[in-house]
Amino acid sequence: MNETHCPLCYQPLEVREVAPCHVCGTCPGELDHFREGKHTYAEYEVFPGLHVVLCNICDIEFSQYDPVYFGLPPRTRVGFPSMRLVRELKSPAVERDKYCPDCGYRLPFLRFVQRARELHGGEGRVG
Repeated sequence: MNETHCPLCYQPLEVREVAPCHVCGTCPGELDHFREGKHTYAEYEVFPGLHVVLCNICDIEFSQYDPVYFGLPPRTRVGFPSMRLVRELKSPAVERDKYCPDCGYRLPFLRFVQRARELHGGEGRVG
């Protein structure tokens, strides 16, 4: 797909170098962490048929997301232990990817959230 706008907030997407993690890969310092070998990366199936690449920090912190963000009812448990490890990334690399400067996420994670909301029938509004 050739998206030009964020699928969640509809702001224009930008392109930059990113670390492999779909969640924190755009954060300042994550490229340095990647180059220093501070993280490992793996692909997880978080919801049926929905995969995301996470670093060894974001996989642990995934359960801290408000489930409503993914279109789930409040107090639904997300993250470990319901996430299924699909594969460890053996040779992760820095990539150029689109990201939303407002949401702060890489396009693959934005698509993941959009599809999770569609799967769960929710809009992902918190509060």
